[in-house]
This record gives sequence, C-alpha cells and structure tokens, in this order.
Amino acid sequence: MSGLGKYLRAALVISLFAATGYLWAQATAQISGTARDQSGAVLPGVEIRATQAETGITRAAVTNETGSYVLPNLPIGPYKLEASLPGFRTYAQTGIVLQVESSPVINVTLAVGQVAETIEVQANAALVETRSTSVGQVVENTRILELPLNGRQAVELIGLAGAAAPAPATDAQARDPFNKIAFSVAGGLNTGVSFTLDGAFHMNPQGNGYMSTPFPDALQEFKVETSATAAASGGKSAGSVSLVTKSGTNDIHGDLFEFVRNGIFNARNSFALRRDTIKRNQFGGTVGGPIIKNRLFFFSGYQGTTIRQDPTSLIATVPTAAMYAGDFTAITSPACNAGRQVTLRGPFGNNRIDPALFSKAALKYASKLPQTSNPCGRIPAARSFMGTRPPKTATWRSAGSITRRAPNIRYLADI
Repeated sequence: MSGLGKYLRAALVISLFAATGYLWAQATAQISGTARDQSGAVLPGVEIRATQAETGITRAAVTNETGSYVLPNLPIGPYKLEASLPGFRTYAQTGIVLQVESSPVINVTLAVGQVAETIEVQANAALVETRSTSVGQVVENTRILELPLNGRQAVELIGLAGAAAPAPATDAQARDPFNKIAFSVAGGLNTGVSFTLDGAFHMNPQGNGYMSTPFPDALQEFKVETSATAAASGGKSAGSVSLVTKSGTNDIHGDLFEFVRNGIFNARNSFALRRDTIKRNQFGGTVGGPIIKNRLFFFSGYQGTTIRQDPTSLIATVPTAAMYAGDFTAITSPACNAGRQVTLRGPFGNNRIDPALFSKAALKYASKLPQTSNPCGRIPAARSFMGTRPPKTATWRSAGSITRRAPNIRYLADI
C-alpha cells in the first residue's frame, strides 16, 4: 500500500472509533416555549415532539402546569415541531433550523378538534432569541465552504463577526503551522477568546491559544459570542467561539477535493523580482451516512497538506576538504572573515590542526553534511539540511464522529 493509502486508512479508523467517546457531543441548541389554546389559556400535559429532518431523531417533552416546555441538548439542523393533546388538533411546524448555541422560543397554539386533524405551519419560523444575554453571529456552512481561504483555515472567518478584528498571533506553539491566526473580540485581548469544539473545551493551555481546528469540509458552522456569554461557553474575558463538526444523516453524502497553489498560475508580484515558488497541495474528502437508519450514524473526513518551496537565501558554513586535512588557513583568512585575519590559539600553530586530534564522533556527523568547493565552506542554508531538494512540509488532519440516537426521553418543563 502506498504511503498516502496508509494515511487515509489510519485517519478513517482513528476518526471513526476514537470519536465514539463523545456520542451526542454535538447537542448544542434547545427549543422552549408555551402551549396555549385559541383563547390564550395555557395548556398543561401537551406532548411536544421535535424531529430532526436529516436523521429522523425525535425528542419529546410534556408541558407543565403553566403550559411551558423545554427541549434541551438538541443537535443543530432542520427540525419539525409537533404538539398534540386529546381534544385538540395536532399542531405541526416545519422550517425550524437550529444553529449552534441557539435557544429559540416557539410558542404553540392548539385549536379544538380531533387529534387526527393536523394544522401545519410550513413557513420558516422566525426564531427569536430571548434566553441568552450574549451578542453573537453564526458563520454558517455555506460561507465556510464558498468564501476564499488562504490555507483553508476556517478560523479566518471569525473576522466576519461584527465585533472581531485581526490581532497579532501569540500562540507560537500551536499544534500545526497554520494555527497562527488570532483575533480580538469586542476590543479584548487576543488571548481572551475561549474556543469549544462540539461543546468540549478546545484550548491549548501551553500557549494560551486554540488547538487545531477542523478543515472547512468537516466543519458545520461556528458562532462568535461576546458580552455576558453563558457559563457553558465562558472562561475568557473577550468572548467565545463555538465550533461544531458535521455528523452523519440518513443519506450518504461525501465529497473529494484538491486545492492547489502554484506560482505558475499566478502573476509576479510587482514588488518582487520573480514569482513565488510555493507549491501547496491540499487534498482529501469526507463521507457520512447511516450505520443503522434513524439510530446510528457516522461521519469521517481527511485532509492532507504538502508544501514545497525554494530554500531561503541565507548562507551556512560546512567543513571544507582542507579543514578535514587539518588546514585552516583558508577559513581563517581575511577573505572569509570580512577582511579580518583570524589566528587559532595555541597549541595550534600556523592555523593547522593535526587530524588525529579530531573527534571520531564529530567526523562521523560531519560526513553527513553536504560537500562544497567554496574555500570558505559557504553553501545555502537550506541545503545544509536537505541537500539539493526543495524544503517540504506536510500536515495531516482527520475528523470524525459516531452519533447514536438517544432513547425516547420525555422532559417535564421546570422553567
């Protein structure tokens, strides 16, 4: 099997089975409201059911004596809300789309009639947020996938939030070379932003920054919040960023992608002497679907990144053939020392050293270095470590989840 095939296989296995530890971790929204009859009187004992359109997962609640209900811990996505009570027509409302950290209030009005009769509201619901004191904005999946991103870093889109602005990066010890992006939210410190991924803490305590984030095709959406955020997403003074990964549904969906950056496709920068030499390939794919329809779902994704570019113009120094022979007259001459003559200290005379005095371990190590005909031992810095091949870096990312349908649990409202 090729090296790439091994990476793909390992990423799929890790992302699927390592993810089983957080079943239902994507439950990041809730619905609440009040059930009333046509006269405005509250109705206790009404059965409220919310069904996610993509997975068929259903959650149920019963209104309390004040007619109130709450459905917490709902996965994000499109929903159908139904309400039923003997002696009244069944109420059904579609067009409800829950976003990350949303908590809409949806009130239900039941009309007298038979339960078999249904009043269906098909217009998109106007989701009014009345339970959160924070101010935030959701960056949905469409913008994540369609807006241009240099290096495919979805966190760059945090800047779309009205209260966010780019700030100098301080987390120099991030897990991968792309997570160097920092933002100031609501005028706060760039280290004052808390990150969560699928509801779990996603910060790197060593550098006080965020950990590696999913690539765009594996990210469903995220929300930037500030100003009195809830305790669940708090912990930092400036604000919070809540990211949610994709999950499987009853239908099989997937994609394959490759994004290429190559200097041959670009015009030369007007301030540069030549085109840039960066050759970046980002490739991978995602797949999600049902394991057991309406009960168990999977999602897995992989992205590989390779970057090649010409070495820098810095100069390094390696031992010359004359130095191996014990003759240091050339390397100590003014030509190699900016016009200054260097003289080796005693007991070495005439800038010569007996090769028998050289460390065998040092000679073994030096034999791995590139050779040069330059009398001063000068070569391009990158070549001293990589020979004549262009420098290459590579990163690999995987994401995955397994979502299980929870047992049918009824929630009695207590609000």
